[in-house]
Amino acid sequence: MASNRRTPSATSADLAAAVADSGVRRTVLPGGVRVVTEHVPGVRSAAVGIWVGVGSRDEHPSVAGAAHFLEHLLFKATPTRTALDIAELVDGVGGELNAFTSKEHTCFYAHVLDDDLPLAVDLVADVVLRGQCRSVDVDVERQVVLEEISMRDDDPEDLLGDSFLTALYGDHPIGRPVIGSVESIESMTRNQLHSFHVRRYTPHRMVVAVAGNVDHDHTVDLVRRAFGAHIDPGAQPAPRREGTARLRTPPALSITDHDGEQAHLSLGVRAFGRHDGRRWALSVLNAAIGGGLSSRLFQEVREKRGLAYSVYSGVDTFADTGAFSIYAGCQPENLGEVTTVVREVVRDVADHGITDAECARAKGSLRGGLVLGLEDTGARMHRIGRSELSYGTHWSVSSTLERIAEVTSDEVRAVAAELLNRPFAAGVVGPYRRARDLPASVRGIVA
Repeated sequence: MASNRRTPSATSADLAAAVADSGVRRTVLPGGVRVVTEHVPGVRSAAVGIWVGVGSRDEHPSVAGAAHFLEHLLFKATPTRTALDIAELVDGVGGELNAFTSKEHTCFYAHVLDDDLPLAVDLVADVVLRGQCRSVDVDVERQVVLEEISMRDDDPEDLLGDSFLTALYGDHPIGRPVIGSVESIESMTRNQLHSFHVRRYTPHRMVVAVAGNVDHDHTVDLVRRAFGAHIDPGAQPAPRREGTARLRTPPALSITDHDGEQAHLSLGVRAFGRHDGRRWALSVLNAAIGGGLSSRLFQEVREKRGLAYSVYSGVDTFADTGAFSIYAGCQPENLGEVTTVVREVVRDVADHGITDAECARAKGSLRGGLVLGLEDTGARMHRIGRSELSYGTHWSVSSTLERIAEVTSDEVRAVAAELLNRPFAAGVVGPYRRARDLPASVRGIVA
């Protein structure tokens, strides 16, 4: 039996509690760049990530997709390395080099043997700091990004993810796709991308996160040498992103006509930002509603009725707002019934909350998932890098486990009553051209 988005369950609280935190150390270099390391005993690898506090929500609408386009472009050439040089260096040590862009940050990372840590730090820093925006590369990579947009459009779940957030956030920057649009990518110039790089990619907005068989002081020396003249002694680390989400438009219904065998539905509400203490209870609520095999949605939609193969819920968290959403994919003729069942589950949880047994199961699932998800150095690097950039501090594994354990059923019920009674947005991808083609239960979500 298989399903999307399973969350591993902890068999006992002792499993999670037994995981000791490895040593996490932090140094701020002149110029504000922060170096955070975690020594992981018993491994022979190292994961290096340079996190830049810049994402798609920092773009002007005229350059939508610039952060993601730039992420691609910086790998094409530096003053001393061609794209082929970069590829050969990584392949020559059996490593991995990649990057990703999100709404609020961009991360460039490498995963190598511990002996190759100096190469990884130098290479990632060279790409991030000195990657060139050559006109010839812009034209080539423009076609790659356009192909990526086409690939997104061919994947109903990816397409739905973008259209749902647009329906939920409207004209707010969070509502715009990270990848941009065909129009914005086709019109973007080399000068716009170069300006975005120079103005935004400054060391005081960066965190260098390294996890594995590494020594902190040695890593700091490597970073200091790699950043070199880019360090401005007078700069200080950028403050954590707070933001104030000015959401002027109400949640809406988005319909994307797509020829396929399934209809795909997302519905959800605006939720809390990552600095809101209620996010812990929201995580538990999410796990209970649609986070695993015993969740309400999986049991009601798939197990009892066989209406969908994939059904789950999820939480997106930003600095000042967030989203709680539910996804289901089904045959078009079942969309009305699936929507009715999902809305009944949501309504029941909004009115009555979850049971104590569900709360305990959800917390066990979160605790086990956290621990099992930290069994490789890449995951640990992502955890400490994101934590430093988002919060300006480090939550130890044990303190995170304790905070999850402290969540009560009453806290979850209070969050459910507040969030699930907010106005819903919905997105549908399937054989529908207009709202009147949809089942009444779908149209009623945002009525």
